[in-house]
Amino acid sequence: MNIMLVSVTERTKEIGIRMAIGAKEKNILQQFLLEAVLICFIGGIVGIVLSLLIGWGFNSISKSFSMIFSGFSIVMAVLFSTLVGVIFGYMPAKNAAKLDPIEALSRE
Repeated sequence: MNIMLVSVTERTKEIGIRMAIGAKEKNILQQFLLEAVLICFIGGIVGIVLSLLIGWGFNSISKSFSMIFSGFSIVMAVLFSTLVGVIFGYMPAKNAAKLDPIEALSRE
């Protein structure tokens, strides 16, 4: 959520310009929500890959302990990370969509 709040704050002028030339609130909301979801989805995929690599490392080192990954847990992890992106990306996206173009353009 903090990353998206900072993104909205740093891009206030860009949002103002887009709204001044005709972008609707819906377009701004979709843009920031999509960014949040993509960040969390990619983070979930990277996390899965790293956990598989670490699990493979543990399995190759230890003969008495083996890590098993189920397809269900992998899918659920990616879905959960994407859901986190939707939930925590909505508020910053909504704030960006509600900005007044004139006020946004006047900010430094």
